[in-house]
Amino acid sequence: MMRKYLLLFSMLFSWTLAGAQLKTFISDPGVMARRFAESEMTRFPEAWQLDHGKRLFFGYAQGVGCCAMLGMWKATGDEKYYDYVHRWTDTLVAADGEIWKYDMASYNLDFINSGKTLFDVYARTGEPKYKTAMQTLRRQLRNQPRTCDGGFWHKLVYQHQMWLDGLYMASPFLARYGAEFRDTSALEEAVLQVQLCHRHTYDTRTGLYFHAWDESRRQRWADADGHSPNFWGRSTGWWFMAMVDILDWIPVEMAGRDSIVGYIRALAEVLPRYQRDGLWYQVLDCPDREGNFPEASVTTQFMYAYAKAVRKGYIDARYLQVARDAYEALQRTLLVETDARTPSGEPVISLTRCCAVGGLGGNPYRDGSFDYYIHEKMRDNDAKATGPFIMGCLWLSDARVPR
Repeated sequence: MMRKYLLLFSMLFSWTLAGAQLKTFISDPGVMARRFAESEMTRFPEAWQLDHGKRLFFGYAQGVGCCAMLGMWKATGDEKYYDYVHRWTDTLVAADGEIWKYDMASYNLDFINSGKTLFDVYARTGEPKYKTAMQTLRRQLRNQPRTCDGGFWHKLVYQHQMWLDGLYMASPFLARYGAEFRDTSALEEAVLQVQLCHRHTYDTRTGLYFHAWDESRRQRWADADGHSPNFWGRSTGWWFMAMVDILDWIPVEMAGRDSIVGYIRALAEVLPRYQRDGLWYQVLDCPDREGNFPEASVTTQFMYAYAKAVRKGYIDARYLQVARDAYEALQRTLLVETDARTPSGEPVISLTRCCAVGGLGGNPYRDGSFDYYIHEKMRDNDAKATGPFIMGCLWLSDARVPR
């Protein structure tokens, strides 16, 4: 029965890929960034709707999408992208700085990610409420529960656990907060969290990173060393992007910065081994295993991280081709034009085969097995994929985004 299911899945997936080609190849990534950003804004007229949101929420996925729109604003000067984000932040953050539906007591690192959008809005508007909101997020991180050596728990309900996802959610925010508000302890904390996560999740055999580490070893998914059992693509994408983004704000002379550059270089060298026809797969280290499949978010996240790391000088220029291969492969396979039209009259472009969610533990319990990951729900235009795609296109283009 399982073999029959996998064969049917393979046939359906092959059919999807065969019909997913764009009618015209877009050679200029800057043009693609504009067209896809406008497609997102047509699909989701308000930023809270990004990632298929059903209500106003300070969600991390909306934060990813809004960071991409701020990148579009900086690259093009077009105010519509800034306005899209500002409408969202203005509704989310009350006059006293209170964030809608934010719950500090949950100590959830996911809440921190959308705080990245507040820096630019605060700089533009000067409204004190945005600084107050950022200070609230900083206070959460000062009090965040930790492992014995100081690593942030991913959430209060995920006790003793560090996840790669959490590094993207919190450390780039900390680094920018430290740089902009002269908070040296925030800069040091951002670096420390990367070092600790590397220490506990790096796999010397493959050069990859386990999705998570459980200090207590009590989780059913944890092995004797506390590691989760597989290398989930998107979790490594979060990690790669986090390291590249953190370096925007860490002073060159700060202790630990060189270590992060070293981690980036080592990962950049390893990842092409697992790339197939320009794409990376849901379970990263076994792209040729039956049932595994190319997935959009890991591919767009790596595309972004490679392109930015090259442009910033962290890795050799030859790696830009790895990002370009991903860009071209996405057009051949996972991007599709729809019948809808943007306000400029162009076809709306969709990004298919995005993993909707992935995690560990919880109820129902997620065991981190290969079978678990390949059976997670897929959908189109998930912001965890579309946001990095827009940002990656910008870094591949000549209209690169200032930090």
